[in-house]
Amino acid sequence: MQTNAKSLSKTQSITLLGLMTALVVVLQLLGSFIHLGLFSISLVLVPIVIGATLLGPLAGGWLGLAFGVTVLISGDAAFFMGFNAAGTIITVLVKGVAAGVAAGVVYSALQKWNRWVAILVSALVCPVVNTGVFVAGCFLFFFGDLTAVAADAGKSVVAYIFLVLVGGNFLFEVLFNLVLAPAILRLTEIGEKVFRRSRGLSA
Repeated sequence: MQTNAKSLSKTQSITLLGLMTALVVVLQLLGSFIHLGLFSISLVLVPIVIGATLLGPLAGGWLGLAFGVTVLISGDAAFFMGFNAAGTIITVLVKGVAAGVAAGVVYSALQKWNRWVAILVSALVCPVVNTGVFVAGCFLFFFGDLTAVAADAGKSVVAYIFLVLVGGNFLFEVLFNLVLAPAILRLTEIGEKVFRRSRGLSA
């Protein structure tokens, strides 16, 4: 069975994307109350992966953008805003979009070969890209400021970025996505069957 994006009507695709967008916003706002270190954990990567697998890379990118905008509006990026507002906005938005697009591209490339592997790799790639762009943003936009903060904490800037800023959050996001990978696969299959049947297509 091919990815459902090709068989959905425009109305169905927009409806599903709207639901996934709302879920991303709600989960990010809920996650903002749960902190590991300085920042809240990201519960939204799972619906981003689901949306990317059902609707494709562009939908994944849109959901990642919704994730980034919610982070900025909620004030979860305030720590970096004080250093470089423009750099913060760029980093937060780019990492969300890139994570969603990457999840969709990986799934599209692998799903014809093995859907389980496609879901598993997509679920892994999403947090890796999200965190990777964040780390790149730290070095590109905030290196000087973080060097001073790290010195006050008695750490090197590299150790501060990877152990304090990334650390537990990244591990949580990876494990959360991988543990839920079977559920993501099942939800993807159910979503495809429902939308195909609504159009009178065979499962």
